[in-house]
Amino acid sequence: MKSLTELYRVGPGPSSSHTLGPQRACSMFMGDLSDVDYYEAHLYGSLSLTGKGHLTDYIIEKTFSPTPCNVIFQKESLSHPNTMILRAFKNQSCIKEWTVYSVGGGAIEIEGGNLEKTSGEDVYPHKYFEEIKQYCIENEYSLVDYVNKFDPITDYINDIFDQMIKTVDDGLKATGVLPGRLQLQRSAKNLFEIANKMDQDERSKMLVSSYAYAAAEQNASGGITVTAPTLGASGVLPALMYYYHVNKGISKQVLTDSLKVGGLFGNIIKHNATISGAKGGCQAEIGAACSMGSAAVSIINEMNLEAIEYSAEMGMEHHLGLTCDPVGGYVMIPCIERNAVAALRCIDSAFLSKHLSCIRKNRVSFDMVVNTMNYTGKKIAVELKETSLGGLATVVPLRSE
Repeated sequence: MKSLTELYRVGPGPSSSHTLGPQRACSMFMGDLSDVDYYEAHLYGSLSLTGKGHLTDYIIEKTFSPTPCNVIFQKESLSHPNTMILRAFKNQSCIKEWTVYSVGGGAIEIEGGNLEKTSGEDVYPHKYFEEIKQYCIENEYSLVDYVNKFDPITDYINDIFDQMIKTVDDGLKATGVLPGRLQLQRSAKNLFEIANKMDQDERSKMLVSSYAYAAAEQNASGGITVTAPTLGASGVLPALMYYYHVNKGISKQVLTDSLKVGGLFGNIIKHNATISGAKGGCQAEIGAACSMGSAAVSIINEMNLEAIEYSAEMGMEHHLGLTCDPVGGYVMIPCIERNAVAALRCIDSAFLSKHLSCIRKNRVSFDMVVNTMNYTGKKIAVELKETSLGGLATVVPLRSE
């Protein structure tokens, strides 16, 4: 498996596969090209169907600027649901062409190219959680020890944590309407104000929800956020980090350790299944984020290895089959609300697994649920996988520009 630096990335919203991935691809494509008349970017599948709402054309044109780029939304689909063909022209002749796949979480693959340029080397010797668990038991390692041994990225994770906190802070201060035809009012600041008027029992849930809204609304507006594991699910882990740091007084070191372990579970999902909504539906994004967040909360609560696995498994299991049907192609409805619900579910999963694991062994392993999610994603209809051709996307009306 790759380093967690390939999972946690900082970049502009609203979609890691539709903005961050294309941005990285265009930057790499330009490379050493210095004398180009214009570029073309042909978008296929989900990139074409939801590219406008996801700001794909905007980020491509911005990245190639000041050289002009013609972004062409193609009607046909190719083998990969997030495919784009980039071309550079000089004197009406194409001098360079790439076929690029945006595979989720900002990661890209270049057809026929050197994939090491985009994905880096494997740093983890294991790819299934059962292998990792046995290694930790045999060597008397914690999961934090395991990550530190094979992927020593404490400074990087510190920066990721800082950006998560900043994203929530910025979102709590922002007001107004999110861009696009949905004309959706920002809610994070109001939710935060409501939370501070509630009694203690309700306040914690509303605070977590307001933090998830804050990060998700920043993402929806094209702000700088963290893929965790994607930008569509970038409100879950930041909400948890902010809540436990600001409201519960948990140290930054404990929280960055929790991000390492949460990232490890996200890495297993990414390696053995998918974190792309266009391939696996929203179970691959929000479901994966909930699994990561559940593991992170378990670390904060100092739970044992069995309980951590149970919690992460539970986070994914109860998102199986979740569709990706963004209204208007915007990462807003149902995406923002789902981030808040998943953040709350992370806390509940850790709580339940802590006590259930004392009673009996979980019959569903983490590897089992990842395999099931991958199978389920293949069975979800294409209309319900980030195409905006079905589900909520076809029944919620859009306002005219």
